[in-house]
Amino acid sequence: MLRLEGIHAGYGQTTILQDISLTVDRGEVVTIVGANGAGKTTTLRTIAGLIQPTRGKIFFEDRDITSMPAHEVVDLGITLIPEGRQLFPDMTVEENLSMGAYRKDARGRQAETLEHVLSLFPRVRERLGQSAGSLSGGEQQMVAIARGMMARPNLLMFDEPSLGLAPIIVQQVFEVIDAITSTGTTVLIVEQNVFNTLKASDRGYVLENGEIVLADTSEALLTNDHVRQAYLGI
Repeated sequence: MLRLEGIHAGYGQTTILQDISLTVDRGEVVTIVGANGAGKTTTLRTIAGLIQPTRGKIFFEDRDITSMPAHEVVDLGITLIPEGRQLFPDMTVEENLSMGAYRKDARGRQAETLEHVLSLFPRVRERLGQSAGSLSGGEQQMVAIARGMMARPNLLMFDEPSLGLAPIIVQQVFEVIDAITSTGTTVLIVEQNVFNTLKASDRGYVLENGEIVLADTSEALLTNDHVRQAYLGI
C-alpha cells in the first residue's frame, strides 16, 4: 500500500532523514520506533506531503505521491493524527469531529461514520457538546483519534499517541488503537513507547539519527538485544 524508496528529507539546509526505505502493506500495523529526535515525526510529515523530500520516491497504492501537496495526499486517504493532538480548543467536540470529515469520500457518510466512531469512544459521545479545550489530555487524545477516523482513511498514521499521558491513559489509547486495527484498518505508528507499540503492531522499523538501523517483525524486535538495551532498559 505504502512504499518509501531512499527518502532524504529535512528542514531548510538540514537533512534529517537519510535513505529511508520502508513498506506498509494493506491491513498491516507497522511501527517506527526510536528516541526523541530520531526523525520519526519528519518521516510522517514527509509521507503526508507537509515536507517535500530532496531525494527518493514515495508510492501509495502504486501511485507516485512524492511531490504531491498535503491536501491531495489527504484526498487519497492518508490521515495523520498529529503529535500534541492539535484540536480546535474553542470549538465543541462534535464540531472538531465534523472537521475530520473533509474528504470527499467521507462527507456523504458523515452521520454513519460518526456513529461508528462514537461506538468506539463512549467517553467522546458524552463530551460532544463541550469545548475541546475543556477536556483532559487523555480525552483530547481520544477526540484527535476519533477526528482522524472521521476521514474514513485508507492509511491512518499516529504521531506519538501516548505522549504526555498518564500510564493508565496510555493503556486506554493502545486499547483503542487495537480496536481500530482489528477492523482491518492499515496503521502506521511512530512512538517512543517501544514496548506497547511493538505489542500492538505486526512489524517495526528502528530509526536512529535519521536512518533505519533495524527492520523485523515486532516479536523479533522485542527480543532483539539492541532494542532491549537501548529502548526497553533490559
